[in-house]
Amino acid sequence: MLRSVGSRGTAAQDGTAGTRRARFVGTALAALVLGPGLAVTAFAAGALRDNQRAQADRVMDQRTALARAAVTGETGRYRDLIQVVAAGLGTNVRLTAADFAAATAPLERAGLVGATSVAFVVATSPGQIPATQRLWRSRGVTGLVLRPHGTPREHLFSVLRRDLNHGGAGTLGVDVASAPEAAAALAESRRTGQPSVSDAYVLLRDRGLPAPRQQLSFMFAAPVFGAGALPEFRGWLALGLRGRDFLGGVLGTASQGLLDGELYATDGSGRRVQVAAYDARGGRDLIRQASFPVADRHWALLTAADARYLPGARSSTPAAVLHGGIAVSVMLALLVWVLATGRHRARAQVLLATADLRGAEAESRRQAGLLSAIMASLGDGVGVVDDQGRFLLHNPAAKALLGVADDIEGPQGWQEHYGLFRADGRTPFPVEELPLVRALHGEASDDVEMVIRNENRPDGILVSVDGRPLDPSAGLRGAVAVFHDITELRRYETDLAVFAGVVAHDLKAPLSVIRGHCETAADELADAAPVPEVTAARASLDRIARAVDRMAAMIDTLLAYTTARDAPLTLRAVPLGPLVAEVVEHRTEQPRPAGTPPPEIYVGPLPVVEADPAMLRHVLDNLVGNALKYVPPGRPARIDVAATPADPGWTRVEVADRGIGIPAEDQPAIFEAFHRARSAAGYAGTGLGLAICRRIVERHGGAIGVADNPGGGTRFFFTLPLAATAPDERAALDRACAERAAIGQAALPRPEDDDERPRAGPLRPAGTASDPPRTREAGPAGRA
Repeated sequence: MLRSVGSRGTAAQDGTAGTRRARFVGTALAALVLGPGLAVTAFAAGALRDNQRAQADRVMDQRTALARAAVTGETGRYRDLIQVVAAGLGTNVRLTAADFAAATAPLERAGLVGATSVAFVVATSPGQIPATQRLWRSRGVTGLVLRPHGTPREHLFSVLRRDLNHGGAGTLGVDVASAPEAAAALAESRRTGQPSVSDAYVLLRDRGLPAPRQQLSFMFAAPVFGAGALPEFRGWLALGLRGRDFLGGVLGTASQGLLDGELYATDGSGRRVQVAAYDARGGRDLIRQASFPVADRHWALLTAADARYLPGARSSTPAAVLHGGIAVSVMLALLVWVLATGRHRARAQVLLATADLRGAEAESRRQAGLLSAIMASLGDGVGVVDDQGRFLLHNPAAKALLGVADDIEGPQGWQEHYGLFRADGRTPFPVEELPLVRALHGEASDDVEMVIRNENRPDGILVSVDGRPLDPSAGLRGAVAVFHDITELRRYETDLAVFAGVVAHDLKAPLSVIRGHCETAADELADAAPVPEVTAARASLDRIARAVDRMAAMIDTLLAYTTARDAPLTLRAVPLGPLVAEVVEHRTEQPRPAGTPPPEIYVGPLPVVEADPAMLRHVLDNLVGNALKYVPPGRPARIDVAATPADPGWTRVEVADRGIGIPAEDQPAIFEAFHRARSAAGYAGTGLGLAICRRIVERHGGAIGVADNPGGGTRFFFTLPLAATAPDERAALDRACAERAAIGQAALPRPEDDDERPRAGPLRPAGTASDPPRTREAGPAGRA
């Protein structure tokens, strides 16, 4: 007895020493893993942040260039319009009020943002004021009263005027010479014979407004000369432009409210004056400045923006990579430490270690999904069409994505011209589902994926398209679409899935070792006396073995999840009837809990589809298995499998049950990986089965969905392409379906044949002679 106690003490001391050595070695190895992992993570996060800043600068440069082009284009348009109208007025020998109104009418419809009025101004010496007043009254300006200001050598009176943009009625007869900036612009225009722009000043018509409502403005002036060899100077056509209204209207539309703006003008003395400012949301961490000529003046536009609100300029990717990399590095270091502390400790902590690894993988997948969504939103290809489908704008990025330099009018030819296909790369994209066409009908769309493949892009690229109706403030009806190239993103997701599959394969090796040690230990305890310690050890070994089996099943599910996307498809004609009968037969052979009623299964006529048989069987097996599993205790499962026509060449397969159902709030995410509905609590499952089904159906070019079943339960549906079979072949296949279902019914044992292993009720395919007719009360689950 003393020898036994001494040996135990020696073993304990040896174990303690071994544990200390293992902890030291484990800590050293963990540090070797953690250090490089953190360094690589920091480097990657820094590189992503630098790239994000460069992207923000590119987006800001593009936005500033667009804003500058908008301001330059509008001012140039204003100058050209008044120059053209002035030239037209010069051809009229005896200009009247009616002539002026007719000549300036187009300006009212031209959408001149910020313009207040356009006026005809004449020069008059002090002694000629009464004569000038009588002259223009005789030409239709009744009630004209010229109001001279001061004693200049020449007065400048506005004798004809048209108000624009509901700017309020001004006063005729005002002496423009009372505003030195306007008078200087008129003089310069007459001297050069070209349009001129004044320095910034408060318009005469606005000087009676309260100070907060006054704003610096400009006058665009164009001289009016008569026709002939020696043109006679007759006056000026002047256009008033409020600076703040102009900048707000032009910059707000061009930048979509994302840029701050400040407009500066250089006056005749070379002094720089701030004319107007426009504020957008956020701060100012990106600032740009652009200068440009306006007639005989130079203006400058200062733009600023908050990178948080610029599309494609900022994302949470660096932070996600940093935190994800730290988490993975720490978890790998912890795993190394746990494995290095000894076999006995690793055996005790295996469940915790695998749970942590599973959580890390789920977090990695969530981060990958977030990164994919962020990367998919980064793009600057823009296309704008009018209400007739004519392209108004295709920026260079959009042309580069489409690979076609020329555009065509009308949506009907877009698919063939640009080579637009569904995400499977084979099905032509329907015209009515194109985001631009949907936007023309007032429907917004997001993240519509399509493949672009044409002569210039023979390999094709995958793009994500967002469509929106054109804002009514643009002055016309149309639509705008934004293109994002997500080809590389999809390749990245495929590589990540392959990586997950490799990791899942590698994880099965240590699990096999663990189970082998458990079996060895169990064999060693087989002949031991049934003392409490031995009984407890056997129970522990059983728990470890069951945990290893659950983990192996999880790894197999992960492998199936990866295979659903990456495995090659072997497409051929598959009769659905025999395949469903085989799945139902396999499922109903499984033992049922005692006292559970047999299921009621209804299989309607099913067509022949073009699919991969193994993958399609996985989909049907998962949906039928779920219908059998998620049933309230004590109630029989009721399942309907039927098919209805879908689009030409396609069929819609439905699997309906009367089980526990799926809450409406969980239905949008039920096909996501690792997502389980709240109503499924208490039922075994990994949360990957429906995600695998979606991958398989989408790889066949179809779609899968879920809805409530009338009367209770759930209805799953998915679409598949029909097989191209001749009528005689189709009839033969239908007969084969019925015969295979009848054989399956005869082969299934009845519940009373085996009391110890009760089984499901028989399969009852529709349309067989041996099947009793269903009553209205016991009809299919989908119509009960």
